[in-house]
Amino acid sequence: MNWVTRSLNAVWGVYAWLCFIIAVFLAMLVALLVPGAHLRQHLAAKATKTIFLLSWVRVTVNGRENLPDGHCIVVANHASYVDGLLLKGYLPGRFNFVIKGEMRDFGPAHFLLRRSGAKFVERKEMTGSSRDARQIVRAAEDGESLGIFPEGTFELQPGVGRFRPGAFVAAVRGNLPVIPIAIGGTRDMLPAERLLPRRSRLTIDILPAILPDDPDFAHSRTLAEAARQRILAALDEPDLLAVPEVSA
Repeated sequence: MNWVTRSLNAVWGVYAWLCFIIAVFLAMLVALLVPGAHLRQHLAAKATKTIFLLSWVRVTVNGRENLPDGHCIVVANHASYVDGLLLKGYLPGRFNFVIKGEMRDFGPAHFLLRRSGAKFVERKEMTGSSRDARQIVRAAEDGESLGIFPEGTFELQPGVGRFRPGAFVAAVRGNLPVIPIAIGGTRDMLPAERLLPRRSRLTIDILPAILPDDPDFAHSRTLAEAARQRILAALDEPDLLAVPEVSA
């Protein structure tokens, strides 16, 4: 990569961060001034989408017809900080996203996310984790549409890791369809440990629903693995749980 290309990439990366700041400012105004959680959710989604529109990022969404009109739980692979913004901007505004509990430590971000409908799950402290998980289950039982990254975090290494059971327990308890989503391109745009994003084409593949009332997927673990395998089949990334064969 020559210096001209590196310079152009750096300029675009700074511009993309500026677009993010503008979108956060708009979302903050929505969170502060707009009454009604439903309207706030939809306007926050519009504000988030402006990040990609203003920065000329091409986003392709396939399989919109697989999203039911009613409530459901979407689960997606996690490769970058961009993932949550992407789904918030391009899925219907009714989805409330589950965010790692550490975001509670950042006051303005916590306020903005909470007012936009986000749920928080503690990953490190067991008591908080159990309490938060119960809240997610109750939200599903009440019929909320939830968006969850069941890997919990992302790594620099490409691939799809283990899915934590919480999203799928909530789906079974709430009798909600699970919609697997395969996200592509975000790891190239902003991988772990990089400060400036790089312009990339992004894809959202919304896959057919998995129904928890199907006897084959009545247990949260089988439901989780079915969703994981469908996402893997739609991605060009390795299965991080696959055990390498040992040669004789």
